[in-house]
Amino acid sequence: MDRLALILVIVGAINWLLVGLFQWDLVAALFNGESSFLSRIVYSLIGLAGLYSISLLFRERRTAS
Repeated sequence: MDRLALILVIVGAINWLLVGLFQWDLVAALFNGESSFLSRIVYSLIGLAGLYSISLLFRERRTAS
């Protein structure tokens, strides 16, 4: 679950980078507009992954033995 959340957060970060630098929304381009059903699902999954990733800040780190 952690890896999936991390992948989605990275996708979201890359998307925001593209929006910030080039005013181009990758998710909207892939799924036929930002208000399409699939785009909204992807945006929602990325948002949920971001919320889930907050829990990573408060977890104990395991040390490799």
